[in-house]
Amino acid sequence: MFSIPMMINIHPFFFSRLLWKGNWFIQEKSCKILSLIVSGRPKAQDALIANGASKSKEFTTIDNVLKGLVEWLCAQLKKPSHPSRGIPTAINCLATLLKEPVVRSSFVQSDGVKLLVPLISPASTQQSIQLLYEACLSVWLLSYYEPAIEYLGTSRSLPRLIEVVKGSTKEKVVRVVVLTLRNLLQKGTYGALMIDLGLPQLVQSLKAQAWSDEDLLEALTQLEEGLKDNIKKLSSFDKYKQEVLLGHLDWSPMHKDPIFWRENITNFEENDFQILRVLITILDTSTDPRTLAVACFDISQFIQYHPAGRIIVTDLKAKERVMKLLNHENAEVTKNALLCIQRLFLGAKYASFLQA
Repeated sequence: MFSIPMMINIHPFFFSRLLWKGNWFIQEKSCKILSLIVSGRPKAQDALIANGASKSKEFTTIDNVLKGLVEWLCAQLKKPSHPSRGIPTAINCLATLLKEPVVRSSFVQSDGVKLLVPLISPASTQQSIQLLYEACLSVWLLSYYEPAIEYLGTSRSLPRLIEVVKGSTKEKVVRVVVLTLRNLLQKGTYGALMIDLGLPQLVQSLKAQAWSDEDLLEALTQLEEGLKDNIKKLSSFDKYKQEVLLGHLDWSPMHKDPIFWRENITNFEENDFQILRVLITILDTSTDPRTLAVACFDISQFIQYHPAGRIIVTDLKAKERVMKLLNHENAEVTKNALLCIQRLFLGAKYASFLQA
């Protein structure tokens, strides 16, 4: 096997060309050799580069090689050259190469994030655990790169990461996921989404377990404190909005709190009544009885507390959807659908009287 100094003296383009030629053995070894050359590059850089001009040229050459390598890695994730080793080889190399800024940029531009995220799922066999670990390690490296964070936010990576932590007993897997969650916590709406997905309770459960890794224990403590800060900052309407947008409603205190509705009723007008529209859509799309019941109740609350509530709800064609639920098999759903219809037809004052 070549040593790293010997390989560095061979032009990287030589191995880059081999990625797309020959059998799988040649492709795999070329990929691994290129990864070693890149990881060894900073140490050997001064010996390779004689002056400033050649330094600039050398970096351009390496960058082109890296972009070609990323293209090959993404191709393996899409359509592996080898049925069982194509994807593990690609992920193994990414877990090393994503330390490089050029690789991160090229990987995101090549839509690599959406190819990586499906690999984040609970694993059982030793081979699949190692693949999961390296996939999570790759996400952790991407969590230091702002453009990648945006892509991760739209690819359902967060629910997947949390499911992995729930189902994994392998300490190294839990550690790298917790470190990733800690990095993402303060970015955009990640904090609010983590709270909605039940991460605070999960972190408490994880802290109660006997972990030996000090980095993991420290990261759990930092994550717990960060989540507590986010809960304090998150207004009651922000929490409500997140719950509605996720489409899973429950009888949390705010739904029946008159103060919440009086103080926040004008917030429902944001983005052309977006939250009200989502509530009405839930009546068509959800199959969960609790969610349907709460949605009916919240629409009736809007009718009661908004000055033009009856007119707005009628204009948005909510009546027909609520009427359908009067025949629902679940008593909780029919009860709250009836309340909504009463408030819609009779007005809040008379409907509340009938309810009593």
